[in-house]
Amino acid sequence: MSAPLLLWFILLYWATNGGFIWGGTTWQHCTDLRPLDILSEVIPTSGLARGMRVFQVQGVRGFQLTTSQPRALGFPASRLFIHCDHFPEEFSIIVTLSVLSVPTKRNEYVFTLMAEESPSVLVGLRYAPDKLHFLFWNQERAGGWQTRVTFPNVSLSDNQWHTLVLAVSGQSFSLTVDCSIPKDVVVETPFPASLSVKRASFYLGNRRRRKGVFTGLLRQLVLLPGADATPRICTTMNFKVVTLSVPTVLQDLPIKPASNEVLKYPYETDTKVTLGSHPPCTKHEKAQFWFNASRRGLYLCNGSAWISMLEVKQRLDYVEEYQNLVTNSETMGVEVFVIPKVGLFAATANRYTTPGSAIYKWTDGKFVAYQNIPTYQAQSWKYFTIGKKIFLAVANFEQNDRGQEFSVIYKWSRRKEKFITYQRITTHSARDWEAFVIEGEAFLAVVNHREGNNHNINSVIYRWNPRTGFFEINQTIPTSGAYDWEFFTIGPYSFLAVANTFNGTSTKIYSHIYIWLSGSFQLFQSILTSGAADWEVFHIGDRVFLAVANSHSYDSGMPAPSNFYAINSSIYELNITAQMFVKFQDLLTYSALDWEFFSVGDDSFLVVANSFDGFTFDVNSIIYRWQGYEGFVAVHHLPTVGCRDWEAFHTTEGSYLLYSSAKEPLSKVLKLKTV
Repeated sequence: MSAPLLLWFILLYWATNGGFIWGGTTWQHCTDLRPLDILSEVIPTSGLARGMRVFQVQGVRGFQLTTSQPRALGFPASRLFIHCDHFPEEFSIIVTLSVLSVPTKRNEYVFTLMAEESPSVLVGLRYAPDKLHFLFWNQERAGGWQTRVTFPNVSLSDNQWHTLVLAVSGQSFSLTVDCSIPKDVVVETPFPASLSVKRASFYLGNRRRRKGVFTGLLRQLVLLPGADATPRICTTMNFKVVTLSVPTVLQDLPIKPASNEVLKYPYETDTKVTLGSHPPCTKHEKAQFWFNASRRGLYLCNGSAWISMLEVKQRLDYVEEYQNLVTNSETMGVEVFVIPKVGLFAATANRYTTPGSAIYKWTDGKFVAYQNIPTYQAQSWKYFTIGKKIFLAVANFEQNDRGQEFSVIYKWSRRKEKFITYQRITTHSARDWEAFVIEGEAFLAVVNHREGNNHNINSVIYRWNPRTGFFEINQTIPTSGAYDWEFFTIGPYSFLAVANTFNGTSTKIYSHIYIWLSGSFQLFQSILTSGAADWEVFHIGDRVFLAVANSHSYDSGMPAPSNFYAINSSIYELNITAQMFVKFQDLLTYSALDWEFFSVGDDSFLVVANSFDGFTFDVNSIIYRWQGYEGFVAVHHLPTVGCRDWEAFHTTEGSYLLYSSAKEPLSKVLKLKTV
């Protein structure tokens, strides 16, 4: 093959496999970047960084920076440029700020990007009276040199909020202030096509020293790789505080109208009322108020929790059908969870392999299909977190196409915004996962239902190994056709209850409660159950209850009852003196498969999943209300079809129940109407 032809093949290969290679990184990684929130990166998860305070101007929050420790307001560039060591060639910088009066000869830095060994500014934004300077370092010549692009007649020193969009592309630089007419500048020296950010750090409001620290307020600082971001930003009427990405601590505040002159003064008091969904309550929000419009309540942050100051207690009036959720196939279980800063989700464990089980996202007040995951007669999902890692585990009941039987743990990918396979674990007709933490260590327990025709097998408890980043076997516990694990704590003690369903000859067998002692679970109490399918622990005041859902009564050595499925499910209460759970109440159920506890105002409720009455799957599931001395009393009868699982959840719009059907590809969302 001739040399030119060989070169052509090499170029074609590179072009079809992600682009040219530069320093071990493809150009695709350097261009395929999401908006990069510089301001949020400075804020540690435990609170504000040193040298940062929160102030409010015209109803809008921003950070004020101090000069004592400039380096504390920095972070390595590698935290933003994970797969690429070069600054984008084309980009926009979006800044929302409020500037105080700046002395005539003073320059203040909004941000800088600096190499560790050099005092030179690789990239920076600097404000002077009536001017804005954009700085960048050109490395194409030996030693390099600084280039400054100046935008004159930029007046920001008025104690008002302003949003700037600086768009950079080659020799062209464009500045838009509050979505007005852009100021365009063309210079001889283009922005470098390959500006290295190796061993470089971003610094917020300074250039790594006390001189030139920004004295105004910063609300937003975002680097958006790609073309001009102005069309994306200028889509709202309030141009001065338009938002692309704002740190959480600065969000959820009402914006005061411009016409309200009475409330316009430079730095308003930190005591204010926050609206919206449940905000964080930390030492930074201490003495702040939150008004919950949906519950008509006013709450005060004490530094760790919201304390009710004034609240209209809601009461459950009735239940209405809210959404018919069409599922991929019959649904054996459902899990509702919230991913911080992403949203509310529901995962359904569906019967058929194709198209598998589904994840739905709450969008505009409804659950909308979000992701499909291949599963094998999935029985349940379990959402849990370990540190900043987010996981979702599925219990698979059947083997895959290759005859392998395992359940899978999926991990949330923040980049792809989807769950991806993380760890496969061998299981045997798995029914349920339970995740919990004991003494700072993370555990995951699986219920193995049977192996072949043998129902008397071990279920397994796994311990998270932080060194390897995987779950490893920690303990095995003998179970009999088990359906469910339930973990709970009472004071300093940790417990794990298993619902044993069938031992091969009878459903009238003991289910067990284990207590954690000396590094393992040990038997605490055994309770006789009938095809136990679920345990539900809940608290009412200082009292601790444990409810079991009994599914059917069968014993091969006994005469058949008139109805296998119309049997009592039981509620047990912890007796502190006897140090055991004692029966509190029996409730007639029909092949009960799940209990779900929830509260509305001061009232407590239990809803049972009745699945089959011996004749039909069209059976009412029932909501019981706690009525003190009377115990739980039936208050609402809900038509369901083969009901398998209940989940209660809340949004800013109200409270809901979601039930799954094991007999039809349709689940339902019900809304709790209150008075």
